[in-house]
Amino acid sequence: MSASMQPRTTNAYYLQAVLSFALATAALAIGIVYLPVDPWMRGFLAVGLLYEITAAFTLAKVIRDRQEVGEIASRVDQARLDKLLAEHDPFRVDGI
Repeated sequence: MSASMQPRTTNAYYLQAVLSFALATAALAIGIVYLPVDPWMRGFLAVGLLYEITAAFTLAKVIRDRQEVGEIASRVDQARLDKLLAEHDPFRVDGI
């Protein structure tokens, strides 16, 4: 698959993902701020929220990197096959 044929996300889908992430993070942060608990508990929950966000970004990057490696290997294999097919002459007789 060439680079121009790779599926792309639409601007609307990208915007929805960004807004959804921002809304979920803001809602949870507001919930932590207004939670009727001691400040140290609120701090613990805030650190947990930040850790969860960084873990989600790390997981997304690892998944994307593994997918890209698979695509690169597939393109290398396809290039090798294309080269073999281009060099193959079905009318050539070996040994004569």
